[in-house]
Amino acid sequence: MTTEQTSGGITRRDFVAISSAAGMAAFIAPSVLGAQDTGSSLKPLKVALIGCGGRGSGAANQALKADKGVILWAVADVFPDRMDSCLKQFEKHPSKDRVQVPAERRFSGFDGYKQAIASGVDVVLLCSAPHFRPMHLAEAVAAGKHIFCEKPMFVDAPGYRSVVESAKAAKAKNINLMSGFCWRRSAPEAATFAQLEKGTLGTPMAMYGCYYTGPLGTNKRQPGWSDMEFQVRNWQHFTWLSGDQMVEQAVHSVDKINWCFRNEPPKSAVGMGGRQLREAMPERGDVYDHFAIVYEWADGRRAFLNCRQEPDCYFENTDWIAGTKGQCFINGWGPTHVMKDPAGNVLWEYPADAPKSDMYQNEHNELFQAIRDGKVINDGEWMVVSNMMAVLGRMAAYSGQQVTWEQAITSTESLSPKQYIMGPLEMPIEKKPGQYKVV
Repeated sequence: MTTEQTSGGITRRDFVAISSAAGMAAFIAPSVLGAQDTGSSLKPLKVALIGCGGRGSGAANQALKADKGVILWAVADVFPDRMDSCLKQFEKHPSKDRVQVPAERRFSGFDGYKQAIASGVDVVLLCSAPHFRPMHLAEAVAAGKHIFCEKPMFVDAPGYRSVVESAKAAKAKNINLMSGFCWRRSAPEAATFAQLEKGTLGTPMAMYGCYYTGPLGTNKRQPGWSDMEFQVRNWQHFTWLSGDQMVEQAVHSVDKINWCFRNEPPKSAVGMGGRQLREAMPERGDVYDHFAIVYEWADGRRAFLNCRQEPDCYFENTDWIAGTKGQCFINGWGPTHVMKDPAGNVLWEYPADAPKSDMYQNEHNELFQAIRDGKVINDGEWMVVSNMMAVLGRMAAYSGQQVTWEQAITSTESLSPKQYIMGPLEMPIEKKPGQYKVV
């Protein structure tokens, strides 16, 4: 029996499996499908960017590249200088003529997102500090906008419940809701997880993921900054804003665990963590610098996640899966994706000449293609599980207890401040295992 090949070397059968498993058809664009390029005949799609930091600027760039009808129409950020620095990057952009954001469509402050969403746009890119994502998402869905929602989507259980409802509402309204879990739109990862779905490894019984990296940057307090401004400008280092490293960064690895176990929530989690090497300075907030989490499912399957943000240490961001027929190693940055049986024989590996397109760009290519085609993508059901698994892991590490999924999703603990004003705000303290309680 002959097997038809695509131009990239991957089989047509695998191509179909990839598309089905990932719920997409454009993940390989632009290397195979390409972005929309029919030029001026395209109906304009006006875009609002909410959150003008590095990820927001990147998302705006990817939206402009994905579709030649995209117009960056409005921006919003808590801080005006962040909007200015973001837009300055586009002054020499190849699509600078489609960056049309005059002063009257630059909205600052905690409520600026409402004005940006109401400015006559079709699509909203949600890229602010994660704490604000549930309220931004709810506003965008209520307004009937198509949405790119960066990860994480929430930092606590009340945020989880809010996003679950927003995802349901988006589905009812036929609104596109694209998540920022970029590995789901990576061609090698999609092919690998399609093989898992086909049973090449048998039944996945265990998975290990690691995200070993260095500490993130900080912003030294400046004269005139309030407590609130200081914390928001250092949002990665405050749990109420970022969710901690486990939720803000290592959630990518957690998402791949969720993907492996077919988006089924675990029964419980136990774990540990701490602030071993965090400097004793206010900019480092209250987040941990390492976590080690064990997730357990009702049938005994387990997954293990280690992460750290410590200087001068070994770097690794890989995954390993054990199935009843063999094992799989995944290094998305290699890229290396290979499955072997217990004797070491290769069962499958991602072809060296197969597509390896930009997963960040693929998200936007797929989103805007769906909008053009009148189709609907809604990542809501599985993205909330991945995100909540990370919150569950953090709860387990902070408390030092075994925490069940039901305990986590019904938790009443809100990380929100009492009010959103640029004024006094108490500095949070480090969570101590055995003392911190899951409520």
